[in-house]
Amino acid sequence: MNVGIAGAGSVAFATAVHLVNRGHSAMVWSPSGARTAEIAKGTPITAEGAITGEFSVAVAEDAAALCRAPVIVIALPLYGHKAVMDQIAPHLTADHTVIISSHGAFGALYLRQLTDGKVPIVAVGTTMVTGRQPDLTTAQVNTVRQRVDICVLPESATDAALATFQTLFGDVAVVRDGLIAIMLSNLNPQNHLGIALGNMTRMEHGETWSQGANVTPNVGRLLEALDLERLAIAKAFGKEVRTIFEHFHLSFHVPVGSISDMNQEMAQKGTGGTGPATADSRYVTEDVPYGLVTTARMGKIAGVPTPLHDAGIDILSAMYGRDFRSENTLLQALGFDRIDRDALEALCAA
Repeated sequence: MNVGIAGAGSVAFATAVHLVNRGHSAMVWSPSGARTAEIAKGTPITAEGAITGEFSVAVAEDAAALCRAPVIVIALPLYGHKAVMDQIAPHLTADHTVIISSHGAFGALYLRQLTDGKVPIVAVGTTMVTGRQPDLTTAQVNTVRQRVDICVLPESATDAALATFQTLFGDVAVVRDGLIAIMLSNLNPQNHLGIALGNMTRMEHGETWSQGANVTPNVGRLLEALDLERLAIAKAFGKEVRTIFEHFHLSFHVPVGSISDMNQEMAQKGTGGTGPATADSRYVTEDVPYGLVTTARMGKIAGVPTPLHDAGIDILSAMYGRDFRSENTLLQALGFDRIDRDALEALCAA
């Protein structure tokens, strides 16, 4: 299949490599064009890690060119989702399938509004791959996930969209009970909160450091406690989602233990990855306003306290001198502050 990927960062490059490695063709689109200049000249992407080799990837010159592909994967930080959705929406038809990887801040509802509900949308709870981008022609693929949670809007399109997804990525999809469950299936924001708080000076100093090795027992216990808040929200909504222990086991192929022990195992295996070498990291600038803020608002809607999520938002806002609660453009566009539980469940079921 031919796939257009909106994005040109680490996840977009790793996703493109993964698709080409599975026999598909991929083209990436950077709205600015800056991140695709080298591969636009015909330079292949060199993959390292879980996938190795050189892979030819095309470059789309604009949103219209991207949407000549029948499948679109949105694979860029959440703070870019609204702008990209605004640009691709006029070019989408009912014959397209859009995969949001990873989905956040109810972006699928926003895209559905833009397309009048005519386009099948696959919301994925996390990315299909993890990685880093050492330079603009290299993809460091840290892991290819064995399982990812998905749902499809509209629900009536699930069978066809699931078949497309499986053709692209294999039998890795677990179909969850709607968009609320998918929203509560992305563990990156809570995990990155604990990792960033525990290693902020490493990030600010630009150090090279093992992420897995630095999920120490204290950091691991914080991640486990944050997970209990997320699970409580899911329970209040009547949704079943995987635990943090299942997440690390299925994503990184390590035995179940404490979260610190699982990360130490990853570090020993060489799959623990490296932590951010800058404070200007999506671990904060994406995951706080678009992840933690959304989870905390869902907790408020469900009547579930989220003191650790709220404290993390406030602490990192103070550290960065920013009001992260006000930066979520998707929730603002949806008028989320005026949505109650009945309205949210109705929107997600429509």
